[in-house]
Amino acid sequence: MREELLRLIETNSRIDIKELSKMLNKSEVDILNELAELQKENVICGYFTLIDWEKVNVEKVTALIEVRVTPQRGQGFDRIAERIYNYPEVKSAYLISGGYDILVILEEKSLKEIASFVSDKLSTIESVLSTATHFILKKYKDMGTILEKVHGDDREVIS
Repeated sequence: MREELLRLIETNSRIDIKELSKMLNKSEVDILNELAELQKENVICGYFTLIDWEKVNVEKVTALIEVRVTPQRGQGFDRIAERIYNYPEVKSAYLISGGYDILVILEEKSLKEIASFVSDKLSTIESVLSTATHFILKKYKDMGTILEKVHGDDREVIS
């Protein structure tokens, strides 16, 4: 039940307990207890709402910043990653494979704010060797949700 419950709430965190109970063929009490246990174990780490800010005309710039670092002896990348993800501006941080080590995602009001973060905070960390910043120009799908359907050719086929 645990994995199935997690899959269901991952796609819709607002799903009703009664509906979950029917879908999983478990009592509402069992579902509530399992959810409480998953939160206690920090398996469920939080809930969020995905918003398409472009549709409400709120300017937000999303940047993906690749960071190359020198890992610290005995601590690897974890200590540096912790220092980076503790900045309130950082939306997400990931250890990645390839030419860079850490991927940092920021969402700010302007390019200037992102540039300031990179130059004033990120680049001043002693272990940071280099950064590469990429800006999201348009979001098509985010967190498994299609934000804007791209319509195909709707013309009628004539043969």
